Amino acid sequence: MFRTVLIANRGEIAVRVAEAARRLGIRSVAVFSDADADARHVLVADEAVRIGPAPSSQSYLSIPAILDAAKRTGADAIHPGYGFLSENAGFAEACADAGITFVGPPAPAIALMGDKRGAKNSVEAAGVHGVPGYSGPDDDDALLAAAAGIGTPLMVKASAGGGGRGMRVVHDLPELPDAIRAARAEATSSFGDGTLILERAVLNARHVEIQVFADTHGTVLHFGERDCSIQRRHQKVIEEAPSPAVSPELRQAMGEAACAVARSCGYVGAGTVEFLLEPDGHFWFLEMNTRLQVEHPVTEQVTGLDLVELQLRVAAGLPLGLTQDDVTLIGHSIEARLYAEDPDRGFLPQTGTVHRFVPPAGVRFDHAIREGGAVSPHYDPMLGKLIATGRDRDEAVRRLLQALESLELHGVGTNQAWLARLLRDERVAASEVHTRFLDEHGADLILGPPTHQELALAGLALLVARSPDVPLDRLAWRSGRNVPALLTLAHGDDETTLFVRRATGHDVEVTVEEAVVSLALLDATQQGLTVAQDGVRRRIATSLAGDRLQVGDRIYTDVTHRPAASADGGSGVITAPLDGAVTSVFVSAGEQVTAGQLLLVMEAMKMEHRMTADIDGTVSALPVSVGDQVRTRQLLAEITPTAGEEA
Repeated sequence: MFRTVLIANRGEIAVRVAEAARRLGIRSVAVFSDADADARHVLVADEAVRIGPAPSSQSYLSIPAILDAAKRTGADAIHPGYGFLSENAGFAEACADAGITFVGPPAPAIALMGDKRGAKNSVEAAGVHGVPGYSGPDDDDALLAAAAGIGTPLMVKASAGGGGRGMRVVHDLPELPDAIRAARAEATSSFGDGTLILERAVLNARHVEIQVFADTHGTVLHFGERDCSIQRRHQKVIEEAPSPAVSPELRQAMGEAACAVARSCGYVGAGTVEFLLEPDGHFWFLEMNTRLQVEHPVTEQVTGLDLVELQLRVAAGLPLGLTQDDVTLIGHSIEARLYAEDPDRGFLPQTGTVHRFVPPAGVRFDHAIREGGAVSPHYDPMLGKLIATGRDRDEAVRRLLQALESLELHGVGTNQAWLARLLRDERVAASEVHTRFLDEHGADLILGPPTHQELALAGLALLVARSPDVPLDRLAWRSGRNVPALLTLAHGDDETTLFVRRATGHDVEVTVEEAVVSLALLDATQQGLTVAQDGVRRRIATSLAGDRLQVGDRIYTDVTHRPAASADGGSGVITAPLDGAVTSVFVSAGEQVTAGQLLLVMEAMKMEHRMTADIDGTVSALPVSVGDQVRTRQLLAEITPTAGEEA
């Protein structure tokens, strides 16, 4: 077995690997960029090595820096996690050349399965059929010609990489040129390879994947399936094992097909073979991911196997020590991915500093969150995964929902409440889902603006937080007179002015847009309020950091002392919605623009954000250029309105 394993990754997967290594008595080495100097994965490892500066993910993609870190710490193995260099055949070869074991499959297997063109040809030869499509020369003209023969709906897909990057669905052929451009740009940015293929879009199918494992002694096994059908923008959101749609007979057929795919490329280690499963039980090969998957914990929960430990054993040349009959699935496990994003604002990635973190009890939570830790714009916005297991699916879903409702994570916006609403959906509860479920029903899950009662609670929470040493019976007035406190809160782009005053005793009245909300304030601390309304008492978690107020799962900004908002309509002032980098600029100072015209593109958390003009006018200021790093609310462009127009 290895003495020291270097983990060439960050975040929750780096923590996960370090913990598995410790159980096996193996020392772990973390690597980090400047942005991650105090990150949790750095703190839990036995040693840590700086590999480069922020901002960008390039530090974690630097093969020379990672190999140098391994050499300096005496690491005899490197675990790549997922993402970054995990499916980079050149990295696997470089490890071998340096005399370091790569904890993953052989480089030729990575190269073959990482090329979706070559992979489809290889699995067809093994008797496993892929989705019909086109994988020839990928110049724009060739793709356009091939698409006309395939028809719509059509999937434009990056040949390299995975994780939903570089994928676009086209429903009408006139949309194809823009889809090609966007997919190619995203694939180039994410994987350094803009090669594209086309596939017929199989709609209303499930995404079912098979976990395979192979050792160097000729054993190839499958560990059952995972259902990953609930997706947003081709990125998995909820994963579960086993799939509610897979019978024992279908599991055997899909498992045998997945093992055939693994054998066809001489696979070693953990891998995942992904299929589209149609309602009639027909399944199509999609791709093979030559690494550990984000969703691997649900397989561990129902099989009782530790996949990271098995990866390390196999990489060390040891046999799996299992037969297919040894693999049994017991109970049900379901996982939700927790992201730093705002679902009510188009899932805009969020940044910030975590100033309160209370994890839920009774579930597995793979994460790299710590109080005081920063969520930066430089990396993927996934914070961790909540995994609940039960005797059956209903019990597992209930436990996951309870965990989401009890998790306290303050300081950065997340999709926590949105995930809870998703799990409460009766169609999800009945597992009546497919890969386009959120495309069709996602709008039903958007929370919308806060209610009067929520705003009243927020006003009360702000008053308490701003006056930590004032007794409750003195909070809402000055000089002993019952003068209402005036507060202004912003939620998204909307601002609301509130008037808070004491009525009698514990009773408080909050005026919200001419409506009066009556509450009884029974207790208040910097961590939360205890209030009663209509005879129901409840505790609400609250926190305030600077002007950022969190009440339950809502985040507000205290703008009480800011100038009043301008009149309705565009202002001409274009600011950054979050921290990120400017990747393209399409206008210049002095240029005439119209409302809706694309001005520039930002990239943050591996997502593209298109900034457009909100009024007609002249670009009077353009203080940024390509490559600039910008902060949230930093000025990107200013437009002077056309004569006769109001800003």
